[in-house]
Amino acid sequence: MKKALGATLTVVLGAGMVLTACGGKDENNGAAGTNTGTNTDSGKSGQVVELDFWTFWGSEQRRPVIEKMIDDFNKSQDKIKVKHTYYPFGDIWTKELAAVAAGNPPDVIINDINATAIRAEKKQNTNIQQYLAKDQSVKDRFFPELWNTVLYKNEAYALPFNTDTRMMFYNKKMFREAGLDPEKFPNTWAELEEAAKKLDKKQGDKYLQMGFSPQYGGFDWGSIAMNFDGGRNWFDKDGKPVINAPAKLEAMNYVLANADRIGQKNLDAFKAEFGSKQANPFIAGKVAIWPNNTTFYTEIRDYGQGLEYGIAPIPELKEGSGHWSIGGGFVIEIPAGAKHPAESYEFMKFMTDTAAQKYWAEKNFDNVANIKAANDPDLVKNPVYKAAVDNMKWTKVFPTPLNAPDFTKLIDPQRDAAILKKIGAKEALDKAQADVENLIKQNTK
Repeated sequence: MKKALGATLTVVLGAGMVLTACGGKDENNGAAGTNTGTNTDSGKSGQVVELDFWTFWGSEQRRPVIEKMIDDFNKSQDKIKVKHTYYPFGDIWTKELAAVAAGNPPDVIINDINATAIRAEKKQNTNIQQYLAKDQSVKDRFFPELWNTVLYKNEAYALPFNTDTRMMFYNKKMFREAGLDPEKFPNTWAELEEAAKKLDKKQGDKYLQMGFSPQYGGFDWGSIAMNFDGGRNWFDKDGKPVINAPAKLEAMNYVLANADRIGQKNLDAFKAEFGSKQANPFIAGKVAIWPNNTTFYTEIRDYGQGLEYGIAPIPELKEGSGHWSIGGGFVIEIPAGAKHPAESYEFMKFMTDTAAQKYWAEKNFDNVANIKAANDPDLVKNPVYKAAVDNMKWTKVFPTPLNAPDFTKLIDPQRDAAILKKIGAKEALDKAQADVENLIKQNTK
């Protein structure tokens, strides 16, 4: 087995970073629709432009960070003033679409990275290519994988803001007790399964400690299917669905074999012990291997004092096939019909430049889109953060297909049917393939 990246960590790291979940929901603290920031009476001078910036970052951790960045921008020049409007994660984009339809959208908004091209096709956001043409170096700030997500017909409709990557957190003490080398994480999925068996502790059918389950943690079946298929998601480079490709079948068979070994009832009973208000099972010392976004580190830091753990890349199918991981994240963009696009672009450019991105990263422990900021020496002193940045070379972000925006709703039911043994794995994937092909046919003009 290869020595895992960062596997030698026995992490006791300092404070100074704030609990968050990159690419995920924010706490709904603060009044929805509330504005903060400096308001300017533009009527006095006729020169200052006021922008309304919408985010879903209203928690006591993230809100002060984003508002400090806004304040820094406001103080950096005297032509534009930005105010911050907060809406909860579940409401912001519905309200934005209503505002666009009414002809009164916000000037700038944080939005989902994967659906940028979908919004462009539906004319819900603003083409910023004319501004980039005068500022061609801006695109070089970003990880190429992220830059590709903001393009529609080879023109940009947003700037990447932040992203995430998934890795394997593991309990070194449990590894040692099971006779496993705590400094070497399993390199392949087959090695992982063998290690998981040694890490299980049972009393009859009841699990007292679970080694690993691909159905438990922050790495879902789709992520495993992509990993098994050499970093290819559900569509090939020509946009054709490959849901029933041989590698995808191998991934499903792996998930089903693990489910058979553990037993679905046993897994459900084990999960039931950890409700939404209970401690995380990895932090509680009940699960030995836990795949998650690297921002999971902040939960360990804040709630897992004394936990001896390591972090390693996602396993690969076989030696050399790749430790592929799925990423997500958010962009900063101008809604369609916004009244001050030139000024909005200047604000977007500031928010994605190195200084602002570094500040966001150090306060939120997020993977940021700006390459230079992500690799800042002060940030990569933290070995978990460095591991996350290094893992970007294995991380793929997949824009939602324009002609199949809801395709996962056709795959997941077939996966569930296979797990429940209602149909076989091949039949499930063949059915999902046919359903997605039909969806594409219906949506192709």
